[in-house]
Amino acid sequence: MNFRNFSILFFLIFPFILTAQENPLIVVGDSLVGRTIDGESIREVHGNVVMTQGDIRITCNKAIQYIARNEAELIGKVVVIQDSIIINTDLGYYFGDTKIASSEVGVTLFDGHVNLKSKKGGYYFDEKKALFTDDVVLIDNVSTLTTDKLTYFNDEDRAVAVGNVKIVDSATVVYADSLEHNRNNKNTFAFNHVRIYDSSNKLAIFGNNFEDYGDTNYSRIFGEPLLIKIDTTDSGNLDTLFVRSRIMEAYGDSTKRLIAIDSVKIVRGEFASVSGYAEFYQLKDEIYTYKRETDSNAPVLWNENAQLIGDSVFIRLKNNRLDYMKIISDASIISKQENYEMKYDQISGKVIELFFDEDGLIRTEVEGNALSIYYMYEDDEPNGLLKSSSEKAKIFFDNKKVSEVKLFDNPQSEYHPENMIEGKEKEFTIPTFRIFDDRPTKEKIAAQKLYLISTLKTEFENGRE
Repeated sequence: MNFRNFSILFFLIFPFILTAQENPLIVVGDSLVGRTIDGESIREVHGNVVMTQGDIRITCNKAIQYIARNEAELIGKVVVIQDSIIINTDLGYYFGDTKIASSEVGVTLFDGHVNLKSKKGGYYFDEKKALFTDDVVLIDNVSTLTTDKLTYFNDEDRAVAVGNVKIVDSATVVYADSLEHNRNNKNTFAFNHVRIYDSSNKLAIFGNNFEDYGDTNYSRIFGEPLLIKIDTTDSGNLDTLFVRSRIMEAYGDSTKRLIAIDSVKIVRGEFASVSGYAEFYQLKDEIYTYKRETDSNAPVLWNENAQLIGDSVFIRLKNNRLDYMKIISDASIISKQENYEMKYDQISGKVIELFFDEDGLIRTEVEGNALSIYYMYEDDEPNGLLKSSSEKAKIFFDNKKVSEVKLFDNPQSEYHPENMIEGKEKEFTIPTFRIFDDRPTKEKIAAQKLYLISTLKTEFENGRE
């Protein structure tokens, strides 16, 4: 037997060991061919190749080893395994000194929990870290994440995604420039151009930063957040809710509560409000807002042509319309009369309750120091005003105009004829009279997000696809 045949037989029977390194690669295969290129020793191992280094095991159809570099090119049905990590590719490269496996022709990784794939990727065995780029997809049992670049820390069950991030789960679709997710505590942090779509509830939230603490059912979004919820009225018309604030917090527990904090602006149809704080209860269809110690102004609300003010306000909706409203402490309502610039119906008291039906306001009840000023009409022509005071009052409305006023407990009233008040309307106001001109509109609230609003229909129609 010549020396060459002896060498081939040796490598068929015994593992080939690279002894020049402290932690060498051990390789076996069906056959081996050794040669030197540009002074570098290279060995090609063909057929049923098995390469090991410590607890790392690699199989492939063919391996080209660079002995001095302690590296190997892996060709055909490449499988790299360490503990629960399984990596698959058609063409890869392994760096023995740094214990890094990489591929640029499509690679997948499975660690027992998540499936990860991309066009290019590498795994750092000592650091227990994967770095994948180009059309990255990460799939676990509840969601799918796509991104331009992803770093996955296996021991920590933590993923960091950068560039065109998208997460789809059973309920929502989330977009962001970058994102970090921890599978153990289910915490997710998204950064820049965050968009969250909930197609089942036709709800979208936009902002710059999003934090979701999965185990506590708490999340928040900040950086100019904007919430948009599309509903329909009983008549089938669209009734879209717009909410803007500095911070939004959500509690996914039994309360199903959303809290808007600082510079809160709300618009829904003919309803609008400005306040420092507001709470939304999804299951009860209720809204609650109040003046905090740090707020300079009490909440201001508008409904159709009425302005409402109070230290705290409770609102209940029914079938996506106003059903009941309660204004507590320093409460007042000012309603501008159509076609008359300076004629304002006014009422104030400690507590004001408003009752609505499908056609609008039907009754107002006032408790505590009730004071009211209502303009009178006869055949739609001005006919003076009625100024009244009492401890309690009930005002009834018909077709958005006062039809009856009832006063209780020390009632007092005085009528002022039209010829005595014409041109002097400013003299007939309640002590707390003040008109706020910063009524928000959906155009003002969403001015910087109009390009995102145009995506709502597409996102809601696509759902979770």
